[in-house]
Amino acid sequence: MSTRYESAKEMFAKWGVDTDKAMEAAKKIPVSLHCWQGDDVIGFDHDGPLNGGLQTTGDYPGKAKTPEELMADMDKAMSLCPGTKKINVHASYAIFEPGEAVDRDKIEPKHFKKWVEFAKERNLGIDFNTTFFSHPMQKDGLTLSSPDENVRKFWIEHGKACIRISQYFAEETGIPCVMNIWTGDGFKDVPADRMTPRMLYKDSIEQILSEPFDFNKVKPCVESKVFGIGVEAYTTGSSEFTLSFAAEHKDKCLPLMDNGHYHPTEVVSDKIPALLCFFPEIALHITRGVRWDSDHVVLLDGETKEMAKEIVRCGAIDRTYMALDFFDASINRISAWTVGFRSWQKALLFALCTPHDKLKALQANGEFTELMAMQEEVKLLPFGDVWREYCEHCSVAGDEAWFDEIKAYENEVLKNR
Repeated sequence: MSTRYESAKEMFAKWGVDTDKAMEAAKKIPVSLHCWQGDDVIGFDHDGPLNGGLQTTGDYPGKAKTPEELMADMDKAMSLCPGTKKINVHASYAIFEPGEAVDRDKIEPKHFKKWVEFAKERNLGIDFNTTFFSHPMQKDGLTLSSPDENVRKFWIEHGKACIRISQYFAEETGIPCVMNIWTGDGFKDVPADRMTPRMLYKDSIEQILSEPFDFNKVKPCVESKVFGIGVEAYTTGSSEFTLSFAAEHKDKCLPLMDNGHYHPTEVVSDKIPALLCFFPEIALHITRGVRWDSDHVVLLDGETKEMAKEIVRCGAIDRTYMALDFFDASINRISAWTVGFRSWQKALLFALCTPHDKLKALQANGEFTELMAMQEEVKLLPFGDVWREYCEHCSVAGDEAWFDEIKAYENEVLKNR
């Protein structure tokens, strides 16, 4: 224990915060690291470009092109991050044997066996995502809400296959699998009919959820979006739609909020306690939107801190499934993972080191002048010393030294690809 940490610990203790307990709590919170940052969301089941409402920018050297490269890169990033990890995989990352490839409506657990082996060797859980983009069966920008019954059937079967794969992940790892359902369905310009696509979408998701699964092991989620590339005027899976759907199917489905999927004046930190009033569990995709849903690397900014604080002060750590979701091809991809994961870890630890009970009491007593003053004073507590101690407990660098490993890996591995 460093002298600086001993001093910081005493200062936090004056506010009623036990930093040792905070660090122990932070170490146990599972956070999902998404595989798609490592290869710009391309996946392994197609050779074409990314499309269907998604886009990456940049061409930084060293992108992973094989499952082995992607897993090695994830290993490197995870080795530089404190805390408990899961991995998050899209259905498009199925790994086929030579000559074995099948379409997305026919994928099976065996096509993800290598991901399970990777996870089990590292004692990781696996989360999963249906992949409703970058595919020829995304007709006119539509999948589950398409008026074409054959298109809907294809994607419904894909969703059911993902349920089965999620069950496989949970049973193999012994850790619940969060399975996210998101589509970019919508219209570029003003539609003539807003309700019919949503009724088709509702029916399609209900058919997917009719596939048998153990809700204690598989946590299907529905994710909303305010708009996307090519669907600027109308998004089928709006916030009102997905929240209402999750509420109606609470026995088999959770709401998932991506903090880039709302109007820029909305904040997910305010939505977290609202949803916790009604849902036993919720899920998050943690990102950073710059002007829109741009999926920038997560930083320790104000909203990131507020989201973590709401989870902690609502007593909802065990009720909230947390996963990162961003992709940046303009910078070193492993550094992007590392900065994003460490930023969310900092936010969680900062929230655990915040004297919520004292601040709540001031609010409850109507002492708003003192509340504002104390909230500002808390910001200046020596959190950096606690963070460095936490990293030392987790056997990772607590300062910028981790970046030296990134540079060495880039020179030794990434530049030779």
